[in-house]
Amino acid sequence: MALLIATGVTDWISDEEIRNDVQAVAPDADIRIAADPGNPDDITMMAVVRLSTSLAGRLKNLQLVQKLGAGVETLVDHPALGPHVRVARLKPDAPAHEIAEYCLAYILWRQRNMARHAQAQARRDWHAIAPRQADQTTVGVLGLGHIGGQVARSLRDARFRVLGWSRTPRRIDGVECLSGAQALPAMLGRCDHVAAILPSTQDTRGLLDAGLLARMKPGAMLINAGRGDLIDEAALIACLDDGPLAHAVLDVVRREPLPPDDPLWAHPGVTITPHVSGWHLGDAMRDVAENYRRLGAGAAVLHEVDRARGY
Repeated sequence: MALLIATGVTDWISDEEIRNDVQAVAPDADIRIAADPGNPDDITMMAVVRLSTSLAGRLKNLQLVQKLGAGVETLVDHPALGPHVRVARLKPDAPAHEIAEYCLAYILWRQRNMARHAQAQARRDWHAIAPRQADQTTVGVLGLGHIGGQVARSLRDARFRVLGWSRTPRRIDGVECLSGAQALPAMLGRCDHVAAILPSTQDTRGLLDAGLLARMKPGAMLINAGRGDLIDEAALIACLDDGPLAHAVLDVVRREPLPPDDPLWAHPGVTITPHVSGWHLGDAMRDVAENYRRLGAGAAVLHEVDRARGY
């Protein structure tokens, strides 16, 4: 029984760093990295960001793929994973808090007129602009799971009026929680800012299309820190050009990295960040080590995904 660390990315934490962090809490575990996997027949568990089809196809005894993050849309239907292979995700607190900070930062950037003050400074123009009051501003949060719930609570604690939306009913103290497809259009029309923290599933892909974007409140800002395939990007540009949307902050897009010729780069109503809203994993390697232990013991693993539902 061995755990293979094979992140499949080069612009984040290295395989070696993750192996060392997991080994620190599971010193007796057999942990290998993609550069030196040893006998592939030994490997029963993988920890990945992006799954290599060629590598996974050689692991005939693979039982569990641990996603080093929350989004599992690329794993649940992966052709290299037989139906017997289980998938688990992480639910660490550190990136949830970071994503909440990201959303709050851009909302405050707009509330406090930061861009307009920077433009005024470039003109050497001393011109006061009143900031908006948090308790007179409504923010919507789409998705109220582990991360979305933290975003909603952080905005609530910053004195914003917070509406939350999810597929099924949820309850969060101090947040007006709505659910179901029928509630979404009217909710969007009430919000000065909307933070989308939804997973990628059959129900959410392309959810924010031309019809729903048109229901947003005039002058609103949309932040997407969930999954890029939530938004119809052509419809988003049209909505920014013709209203009602005033600005979009996109930490995720349909194609990553975003191609240099994509019109989103140059649009004056779009702010792009390169999928950095939640970066650090905190103590999440304890859950990776725990799932390795549970797999060996034949016990239920932490945060297992229903592959049929996609989350």
